[in-house]
Amino acid sequence: MTRRGTGQPPGTGRWSALPIPEIPIALFSFLLHFVWEFLQVPTFAGMAAMPHWDGIKFCTAATLGDVGFALTAFWAASAVGASRQWIQKRRRLPFVVFIAVGIALTIAFEYYNTEVSHRWSYSELMPLVPPLGIGLSPLVQWMVIPSFVLWLTRRHRQGTTVPRA
Repeated sequence: MTRRGTGQPPGTGRWSALPIPEIPIALFSFLLHFVWEFLQVPTFAGMAAMPHWDGIKFCTAATLGDVGFALTAFWAASAVGASRQWIQKRRRLPFVVFIAVGIALTIAFEYYNTEVSHRWSYSELMPLVPPLGIGLSPLVQWMVIPSFVLWLTRRHRQGTTVPRA
């Protein structure tokens, strides 16, 4: 298989992606989760009334945690797939492990922070998922965003060609 119009294999040449899959995973995770964190502000108690800079710091910290979850999930999926290049091979089991680890970490983290440490709570706008009472939005976040992160990472790692006029 070659890159369209170049005769080179995907991931090579001037526009090739970095050989380290963790970098695009972290970058795309940060960008997508950062937006999600701000969109779900009204579903957390007190967040909408928080001073602007404090809200930004809180959402940024939450996003960095999401990036940590994504990297942990990636490494777990890499262990199952016996390769850090499993994204390019479109293998089902590592993909399922990636999503499952992210969801498991989210459930544990949300439960701990809302029920044990009481670091935050949900507003009346947040639908809760029984039986643990964790918020639906963080759970959906880890069902939706990781798929986009993997898709973007795969496309990035395949490289691109610049069409000639």
